[in-house]
Amino acid sequence: MHIIRHRARDVASRLLLGVCVLLLAGCPGTGGVRLPPSLDRAESLAQRGEHAGAAREFEALAGENPGAAGIAYQLRAAREYLASQRPDDAQRILNAILPPPAAGSADAFELMLVRAELSIARSQGAAAWTAVAALSEPAESQSRLRYLEVRQRAAFASARPIEGIRAQLTREKLLDSDAARAGSRRELLAQLRVAVERGVKLEPQSARDNLIRGWLELGLLAAQSDRATLGTPLANWRARYPTHPGVELARGGLVIAAEDAPPVRGGIDPGAMPAGAHVAVLLPITGRTAVAAGQIRDGLLTALYAVPAASRPDLRFYDTSTMSVADAISNAVAAGAESIIGPLTREEVQAAADYSGRRPAILALNFLAPDKPLPADFYQYALSPEDEARQVARRALADGRRRAVALVPAGDWGTRVLNAFRQELEAGGGQLLADVAYTPGRTDYSAPIQQALRLSDSIARARRLESVLGTSLQFTPRRRGDVDFLFAPASASTARQLRPQLRFHFAGDIPAYATSDSYESNSQANADLDGLMFPDMPWVLSAAGSGSAANVVTRVRAAAQQAWGDAAPRAKLFAFGYDAWQIATTIHAGNANAGAAAFEGLTGGLSFDEQHRVRRDLDWAQLRGGNVRLLPRGGSQ
Repeated sequence: MHIIRHRARDVASRLLLGVCVLLLAGCPGTGGVRLPPSLDRAESLAQRGEHAGAAREFEALAGENPGAAGIAYQLRAAREYLASQRPDDAQRILNAILPPPAAGSADAFELMLVRAELSIARSQGAAAWTAVAALSEPAESQSRLRYLEVRQRAAFASARPIEGIRAQLTREKLLDSDAARAGSRRELLAQLRVAVERGVKLEPQSARDNLIRGWLELGLLAAQSDRATLGTPLANWRARYPTHPGVELARGGLVIAAEDAPPVRGGIDPGAMPAGAHVAVLLPITGRTAVAAGQIRDGLLTALYAVPAASRPDLRFYDTSTMSVADAISNAVAAGAESIIGPLTREEVQAAADYSGRRPAILALNFLAPDKPLPADFYQYALSPEDEARQVARRALADGRRRAVALVPAGDWGTRVLNAFRQELEAGGGQLLADVAYTPGRTDYSAPIQQALRLSDSIARARRLESVLGTSLQFTPRRRGDVDFLFAPASASTARQLRPQLRFHFAGDIPAYATSDSYESNSQANADLDGLMFPDMPWVLSAAGSGSAANVVTRVRAAAQQAWGDAAPRAKLFAFGYDAWQIATTIHAGNANAGAAAFEGLTGGLSFDEQHRVRRDLDWAQLRGGNVRLLPRGGSQ
């Protein structure tokens, strides 16, 4: 597509210019052009934890939708700004809701809940409780879930633990899966522990209800700093409350007993952190990302309990859902922290980088933006899709493939992944022939596929020839012949739609690469992905392989199974948390140097670069008949 640069001389040329500009605005892959706001893109950003980006999308949608629809988008924008720890922006959005929604409406109810959440974010617990207590519990299930979640948080923010437990018990009955119920219980236990650490008194004897009394007792156990002595008290608690919903948590998670976790040895010495050292962990353990934070915490604790009790460091959690990152760092330093792990979200990591006070080394669990300056003693570790895209480019080049066509999802995630892939491919002497964006969530991707493969050009030529000849022709469209490979990052559900359609459009013989998002451990679901190549962490692919990485994974899986039983963690973020501990001990020991030998972790072969980023050398696999076949890490299948 070409941009018209000469001055339009008449109405016809001005119209043509206008049409071209409109077409350009809709072209995927055109640098510098902002796509129109999209509800799908906003929801996708929110689900990936990119809350500031989601807030901007919802705010833009509000601007394009006046009336009640606009108010609903404004409220979503405010919630996402709160999730990204930007209460001033949330307040700005709430101030802009004019006129206010009609009394008694769903939007008016939601506005009160968001105002309560804003009070929580500003440590105004009493105001939050006053706002929530003034509301009547709604009848509709989703509204009830939302109300009870905010009520639970407001209760703990205002030092009302029994009210918080009651809200959780009611909310749990409405949850529709075992995973959701388990996550809710973990969040409650974390809130109880944080309450104790803040000086709130938990008084089990004052509770008549057996469930509430059990939670209060378990909360007191969770807050004990000397975890080596927890074995007998936990056993006694389990004997008193054998059917309590917190029984599983008495074996794993926050209050796992030392003797319940057998030793686990990874690629480095997990005892490198000195005994008694205070390690601070900054995670949003009671907020909207509580489930993800809980998985990371479980991984950290599993690695911690690999260390003999006599030489075990002291791990303390600071909840960034209830305090600012600056306050969390300041509190950790005041308590004697010698090392900091976290925070988690991009916005929190930037806040940590901006902290100007005295502090120890930080291992942030996300990456700073490339243009942000790197502070001293600031290390970065993330499960980054951009890094995976770079590894795809290097892998394809190592496999002897240089010319690529990319099909990427529209939106911020797809743009970042595409840019990383393009930079790495071109730096290695490759060429990106074309890139086309598609809208995820659809069932028909014919148009973007035809555009990427130039099938639409072939079809157009045939149509012109039919017009000239005045007859219908029998022809087979011809795709472009200069493509060495396809790069098609996508979610697993989208990949299962894309791959068969690529074969239908004569591209089944083109080698295809994707990121790990395209893979799910389900051979039946992956039957349509035959031939697809992708990188992933050993924690996911170890069952198909052998070697040092697989040995590390096997040992950790066995330990987790013995500690948690059937509830043993499998999530990628558990592996991320486990490796974060190993990386933190390496930093503390002074071995985090660029060029140092890599060590095997659950999330890959781990090493440091010049920017103090942790590089992950991933395993590679190809799907054949729905099953995983491991490929050599270095390339050349």
